[in-house]
Amino acid sequence: MATVTLKKGEGRALSAGGPWIYDNEIAFIAGDPADGDIVAVESHNGYALGQGFLNRRSKLTVRMLTRDPAAVIGRAFFLARVRAAWEYRKRTLDTGSCRLLFGEADFLPGLVVDKFSDVLVVQSLALGIDRWKGTILECLREVLAEDGIQIRGIYERSDARVREQEGMERVKGFLSDPFDTKVEIVENGVRYLVDVAEGQKTGFFLDQKYNRLAIRPLCRGARVLDCFTHTGSFALNAAMAGATHVTGVDASQLGVDQARENAALNGLSNVDFLCADVFELLPELERRGETFDVVILDPPAFTKSRASVKNAARGYREINQRAMRLIREGGFLATCSCSHFMGPELFAGTIAQAAKDAHRRLRQVEFRTQAPDHPILWGAEDSYYLKFYIFQVCEG
Repeated sequence: MATVTLKKGEGRALSAGGPWIYDNEIAFIAGDPADGDIVAVESHNGYALGQGFLNRRSKLTVRMLTRDPAAVIGRAFFLARVRAAWEYRKRTLDTGSCRLLFGEADFLPGLVVDKFSDVLVVQSLALGIDRWKGTILECLREVLAEDGIQIRGIYERSDARVREQEGMERVKGFLSDPFDTKVEIVENGVRYLVDVAEGQKTGFFLDQKYNRLAIRPLCRGARVLDCFTHTGSFALNAAMAGATHVTGVDASQLGVDQARENAALNGLSNVDFLCADVFELLPELERRGETFDVVILDPPAFTKSRASVKNAARGYREINQRAMRLIREGGFLATCSCSHFMGPELFAGTIAQAAKDAHRRLRQVEFRTQAPDHPILWGAEDSYYLKFYIFQVCEG
C-alpha cells in the first residue's frame, strides 16, 4: 500500500478527530497510488495514523476511512460499518424514513444514503467511496433484510457540483429496476410525496424531522406564516396541529405545487401556499399591517463558503427582523440556518441584532439541531450545520 506522510507539525485536526488531510499538510507520497486508492497515513516520524482515500485533485487530499492501520478494507469492513450505522438509528429515532448513512459522521466519507419508506436514494460525493458504492449498497440491502425490510428500488442523486471538484461527472438515475420516483412517506403522522428524481438534493429534508414536531404545540389555534416552505413540511405540521390558518411561501413554483399536493394528500383545508420571494413579501405584509401568531423561517443555506458569510449574515438579519415585526406580542418565531459556515455564535449574534433592529425582545423557548440520523461527529466540523431556535417575541 502507498503511504502518505505528513509534514512535521501537521495533522492537528486529524488528532482532534477530524476526518480529512488537506493538500498543504502532506510532505510526500511514497509509492505510485492512483487517485481513489486507499493509502496508509503516517506522521512525519513514521507513526501510523490510519488509512484513507487519496485524491490529489481535491484540497481534501485524504479522506480518512479508519484509524486502524492494520484494518483490511473489503466487503466485511463495509458491512460492519453499515450495520453499526443501522443499529445506531434503530436506537435513536423512527426509521420509517431516515438518513441511513451520513458520510464522515458514519465513517464512510463522502457517501449519503436516505431511506424513503422502501426506496433508497444515494449521493456519492468522493472518488474513493464511489468505487465502493455498489458494495455498500449491497451491504445496506442485506442489513435491512435482516430486520424484514425489503428495498424495492435505489435511485442515485450524485448530481451535486462538488463531484466536479473530485474529478467526477455529475450523475443521476436508477441503480435498480425503474420505479415510480414519487414515493409516499409518513413522518410525524403527515403524508408526503417525495420526488426523489427532481426534488432538491435527495428529495426531502429529513434533518428537520423533530424540529417540525417541536413547533406543533405553538400552532394550535394560531395564524401561522411558514417562509421558505419548500414542499410544505413545516406548514403541514402546523396545520395538522390545529392552526386556524397557515400560509406557506416559497419562491419555487415546483415546490409550491408539491406542497399543495401534499396538503391535499392529508385532507387539509386550513393551509394555502403562495409562490413569492420572501424578501419581497415580508415588507409588503408589514405595510399591510398583517400579524401572525407564529412565523417560521427555514431558508436555504445563504452561504456555502467562508467568503460569503458576511453577505449571508445580512440576509439572515433582514428576514429575522422582518419576521419579528409581523409577530403579535407574545407570539413565536421559529428560525434556523442550515449553513455550516454560519456558525452557532454568528447565527445567535445575527438574531440578537435583528431583534434590536426590530425593537423586540426574545425569550428563548428552546435550541435544537439536526435529527439524530444526521449525527454530529465531534472533530468533524462539517457534520454540525443545522441551528434551530424557537423564541417567544416580546415588545421592546
